[in-house]
Amino acid sequence: MEVKSLSNGADRMPVVYLSHGAPPLADDHEWKSELVDWSKAMPKPRAILVVSAHWESAPATVGATSTVPLVYDFWGFPERYYQVKYPAPGAPWLAERVASLLSKPGEPVRNDPARGLDHGAYVPLVEMYPQADVPVLQLSLPTLDPERLLATGAQLAPLRDEGVLIMGSGFFTHNLQAMRLSPTPEAAPPSWSAEFDHWGSEAFARWDLDALVDFENKAPAGHLAHPRTEHFAPLFVALGAASGEGEERRTVIDGFWYGLAKRSMQVG
Repeated sequence: MEVKSLSNGADRMPVVYLSHGAPPLADDHEWKSELVDWSKAMPKPRAILVVSAHWESAPATVGATSTVPLVYDFWGFPERYYQVKYPAPGAPWLAERVASLLSKPGEPVRNDPARGLDHGAYVPLVEMYPQADVPVLQLSLPTLDPERLLATGAQLAPLRDEGVLIMGSGFFTHNLQAMRLSPTPEAAPPSWSAEFDHWGSEAFARWDLDALVDFENKAPAGHLAHPRTEHFAPLFVALGAASGEGEERRTVIDGFWYGLAKRSMQVG
């Protein structure tokens, strides 16, 4: 199989973790604008590999390698959110590369050809690449264990030199039972969300992977910020694919949405 390097002259694609929001992100003009500006500031990828909080499957599984209907994995929203389309091209070559990088003896990467992009993938991509002209492949979370996910990210790191944007998609704080439902999304966050967000921002800035891996014990309000950890887990795939040392790292989007931290970061 031919492995192509970047054709746009860039040395390497960055790696990102973003807070993807819910379908009503489409109504938040500020957040949409931030995502648009972010995508324009990066080299256009040859393809995008998304690891979303909304797909857990072991062993590691790749979704459709051709365009199939989206997965509307949410309930109780107005009908217009179920009419969104995002016919991004499939990336069968990328599925082969992912399989070659992640497969183990007796444990190959699986393929689920009918599984379309879920809202953790398409909700931000509709804003970032609205023409749906970049091939997208989704990879399942095979575990929620941070150290194993770091290792998965490290195995995927060569894709960055092949024009692939590796994207972890979750939410920097995610407790739907304790979120602050206010008349406007800009309301002040609860203390548990603000404290966790500040701690996580500083740990990321100093590249303290040991602290981040042990966030349930090290972070203030760790269990409140993530009663279940699937929305923080994609961060570790992104961190694993980033070398950290010698690469620029920055927060691109911060702030809160109904009390949940929408912090989104980039390395490289």
